Amino acid sequence: MAGDRGPVDRYFRAIEAAFDGLDTYLDEEDSPLYQHGVVGAVVAEYLQRLRGSFNSWEHRLSFADKFRVSQTESGFPAYQNVLDLENDRRDAKSRLAELPLGDEIRKDMVDYILRKQAFPKALINMMAERRYYEAVDNGLHFSPLCLPKTVRLSVNPKTRRPYYIVHWGYFDGAANLPLIYMAAIEDSSEDIVRTLVTRDSKLNTDVDVPLPVGGLLNPQLAREFDAFCDKNSSYSLTLSTIATSLDKDFDHLHPKQLRRFVLGPFYHADITDHNQRVDEILKTVHRPENRWLLTWTLQEIYSFNEKPAKWGLWGGDPAREEFYINTDDLDCARMGVSAFEKHALVPHEAYQAVFASGKREALFEDYKTHVISGKQVLRDF
Repeated sequence: MAGDRGPVDRYFRAIEAAFDGLDTYLDEEDSPLYQHGVVGAVVAEYLQRLRGSFNSWEHRLSFADKFRVSQTESGFPAYQNVLDLENDRRDAKSRLAELPLGDEIRKDMVDYILRKQAFPKALINMMAERRYYEAVDNGLHFSPLCLPKTVRLSVNPKTRRPYYIVHWGYFDGAANLPLIYMAAIEDSSEDIVRTLVTRDSKLNTDVDVPLPVGGLLNPQLAREFDAFCDKNSSYSLTLSTIATSLDKDFDHLHPKQLRRFVLGPFYHADITDHNQRVDEILKTVHRPENRWLLTWTLQEIYSFNEKPAKWGLWGGDPAREEFYINTDDLDCARMGVSAFEKHALVPHEAYQAVFASGKREALFEDYKTHVISGKQVLRDF
């Protein structure tokens, strides 16, 4: 994607418009995502991270030639860009120390123009590189793994266990998709229960827990939980597999619910080529800024029963969860989930083009469709 910046610039403007539309959708109090507890707020946080990544990538384009988009799969930047950005984030401070300050570069640019009556390309690239590393150093980004964070704490009075809401992000390199996970987990660790739960099965208000907390709230399991998320967040794994593994790997953690928000694929008429019907319709849209379509999927699995622990003279088994998979729905059974929702966000002009093509039902058959009109999102078309 080097050389002609026209399609690249249109791609970045389209992504920006899609994120603006998704922000609007999330900000509305009656948005369906707010019917799912903290899902809307959590997704908004990771959307901010994605914006930071795209902002940095666009800065990098000013002085670097290589930038690839997954044209036939997700429509998001190729995973190598995510890895490069993560490496540059770690090296940002040292690289900024090597580069001249911005005022010095600007002074040299003026001197070069006056002396040589020529375009100071090398200095312009140096200034672009400095701005890129400043953006990388100062901004939030969507890393290959955005470490878990505990955002809510309560007590289940029936089990007398602390109850965590934990979320983390994962950019899947194979599917080339950003994934957001949210888990509701009970903790039966004796010291945690003793510290956080009162005799009347309520949260101990004498213990100050300043949420959000980086990592799992239980410090003895936090690092192990981080490692689990790093190894078990691939899009190729079903939620059933992930939840069951979490239940088996941690005897004192009891996952009651697990959600996965899959952002994408993203379709753009000038860049992507992963759905011929969609591409053909988007190319008929008159205004270039409206030639896109963003989809997402929300998956969920929950425990319908906990098998109690059994201990005897020669050992036993800890408590284990039984997860509900909706086998009456073939898609749920295939995904290994209790339920799922598929959504599509599309500009009004692009939606009109889809409607005029007569393929609205074929393209959006399984999707809840949301149409951007001005600064509003018209939901559930």
